[in-house]
Amino acid sequence: MEQVDAPAGLIDLPERSPLFVGRDEDMRRLRDALTASTSRSVVVTAMHGLGGIGKSTLAAHYAERYRAGHSLVWWITADAPTSIDTGLARLAVALQPAVGSLPLEQQTEHGLRWLATHDGWLLILDDLSAPKDAAKVLDRLPAGQVLITSRRTTGWHEITTAPLALDVLKPGQARELLTRILTHHDPAADTDGVDTLCAELGHLPLAIEQAGAFMAETGTTAGKYLDLLGRYPATMYGETAEGGNTQRTMARIWRVTLDRLADTPLASQVLRVLAWYAPDHIPTTLLSDLDDELAVIKALGRLAAYAMITRSGEAISVHRLVQAVTRTADPDDPHRTPAGVAHARDHATRALSRVFRPLDPEAPRDWPGLQTLMPHAQALVSHTDPKDDNGDIVLVLSRLGEFLGNQGAVTTARGYLDRCLTGCERVLGPEHPGTLTARNNLAGAYESEGNLGQAIRLYEATLADRERVLGPDDAETLVSRSNLAHAYRTAGNLRHAIPLHEATLADRERVLGPDHPDTLTSGNNLAGAYASAGDLGRAIPLYKAILAGRERVLGVDHPGTLTSRNNLAGAYRSAGDPGQAIPLYEATLADCERVLGPDHPKTLSSRNNLAGAYEMAGELGRAIPLHQATLADRERVLGPEHPSTLTSRNNLAAAYEMAGDLGQAIPLHEATLADCERVLGPDHPDTLISRNNLAYAYWLAGDPGRAIPLHEATLAARERVLGPGHPHTLSSRHNLAGAYESAGNLRQAIPLYEATLAAYKRILGRGHPETKAVRANLRRARGR
Repeated sequence: MEQVDAPAGLIDLPERSPLFVGRDEDMRRLRDALTASTSRSVVVTAMHGLGGIGKSTLAAHYAERYRAGHSLVWWITADAPTSIDTGLARLAVALQPAVGSLPLEQQTEHGLRWLATHDGWLLILDDLSAPKDAAKVLDRLPAGQVLITSRRTTGWHEITTAPLALDVLKPGQARELLTRILTHHDPAADTDGVDTLCAELGHLPLAIEQAGAFMAETGTTAGKYLDLLGRYPATMYGETAEGGNTQRTMARIWRVTLDRLADTPLASQVLRVLAWYAPDHIPTTLLSDLDDELAVIKALGRLAAYAMITRSGEAISVHRLVQAVTRTADPDDPHRTPAGVAHARDHATRALSRVFRPLDPEAPRDWPGLQTLMPHAQALVSHTDPKDDNGDIVLVLSRLGEFLGNQGAVTTARGYLDRCLTGCERVLGPEHPGTLTARNNLAGAYESEGNLGQAIRLYEATLADRERVLGPDDAETLVSRSNLAHAYRTAGNLRHAIPLHEATLADRERVLGPDHPDTLTSGNNLAGAYASAGDLGRAIPLYKAILAGRERVLGVDHPGTLTSRNNLAGAYRSAGDPGQAIPLYEATLADCERVLGPDHPKTLSSRNNLAGAYEMAGELGRAIPLHQATLADRERVLGPEHPSTLTSRNNLAAAYEMAGDLGQAIPLHEATLADCERVLGPDHPDTLISRNNLAYAYWLAGDPGRAIPLHEATLAARERVLGPGHPHTLSSRHNLAGAYESAGNLRQAIPLYEATLAAYKRILGRGHPETKAVRANLRRARGR
């Protein structure tokens, strides 16, 4: 064979798709690696990556592009040592047909000897199972270029110094590939939604080719294909177009990989568990009880060696499509039997439940751990049919809802807590303490969302059930009583809220003791109810006492302590004392930013409150920029329709108004009122505040024709919703009197001023700033 020259242009390559796209950078890296100078005459480059990522396609197109620079280009499917022998034998016969009569072993030797005695050739060993399988070939080759493709990511150091890792396509390349497949069959094909489909397929070339072939053959749109993928995953992951290669599907190609890992049975089990989590940054702690530590480490190592996972320290990543296929049951695939998939889901759920259990959604020290687990919990929940929810997933749902609600994602939290309650009722029963806790938590989510009617109904039902099932003095019963009282206060129903808060505080002091955190919470809530009723003479001393208690019991940096400090500052502000309120607000904001972080909802509330105090003190140069920044942050963190975001928008409009900039204030007030009515409802207390503020802005603008009807409607609604003695109702009465006076209607203005003054004297006292303001306005009206 030494004297045999290769026939001109001898090349053996698999059929290449004309739809090859992108990969320009990968082609350059491959070219540089194969033409780089080396101390060895033979240049060996190994290109590795996940099955279906396009290694073979890139190798074939590289060989075709640069074939003219080689004396011979030869392709060998190298998935087994015998396949390499067969490929070398084919080479020998192509070079010298007469050797075809020799035994296979001699043909193989002839082919290898030709490579060893010639140069300028390119040999591709495609889909090599392990580096050692190429040893007998590479050890004989003094010259030439060898390109290896493999799913193996490790073990290449002995045969090449720079193996190349191949990644998925970039989004634009994926879109181009799918679009070209579709328009190649039909130039007028519908390409809407292809970006979304490519993203769902993880930009994996094989998956895109498989989807494109099916869509082109059936006339299916991208949206329809996504729908079919969701409804019939097992079929679609294994589906090919008519005449397609049934061995080249997503399901089949990864089954082959796992078949190669048969000597490590735990590897398949580990992959099935990982399939239920988010694709990236999966903590290895979620696998700790699958088997002993060494067995898990070995299984992860084997999966990483075949590119089924990637590892970075103690975190694991899996391609999202590998996960999707792995968690889709298929009775014909030994790696994805229905029982195996269900067992993996249950294990993933137990592992998350175990890691979640000791973490407290209210404790900042636990937030980093919770934030790490959140995407994996959300992925597990989204992939699990609610009818399969068990006790472990109920705990995961509860932690998800509690933590996300605490972080301000109240609508998302409510969805998880609603599902948690449904699961508890089915798994535990309607009167189980865990079910009652789930119902209480769901009520809290509704309250945070601003749906006070639903929140109060759930709180009332939960309290009645807890009193009956657990007893009136049980700690959880007292929690229900406190939460119901708070919801009454939020809804402006102080006639129910204050007596219930007072009774709950007394019961907690008796049952739990005066320094128990729940007792301190009751004291804080009662002080807040007093402040809402305008009774600052009782609110401020109680706030001070609770702040001192929380600093002593919980520590100065506890979120409850920060809340107490903020509330005391708010009481000073309500008392018209910005001199005491502002320094306390500033200190609280600094502590919130340090302890909770700049984007935490409580930090944003603290920033909002400080801006309001600046505004009250007439420091609009500091108030308006702070209101603007807080609004922007709340829109970004909480969303544009969150109740707190609407409050910030209202407050910024009021600050513009105080600065005399009605051109900015009125449109912002109008937009905020429309959003409040749509999101919170026409009778929500925050909606009534927004309506009152818009009416007042119309009045300031000298437009009583729009101000008076709006003030009248707001007063009527507040009397009906909040009661005639509520401070907000009195404020509406005062504002309506002022609007009547401005319109020259003193016969209606003076009686309203008189009634409002009498109420303020009784509730706030003669010396309160609001009382003095009403008295001055009444004198002016009488003197006109």
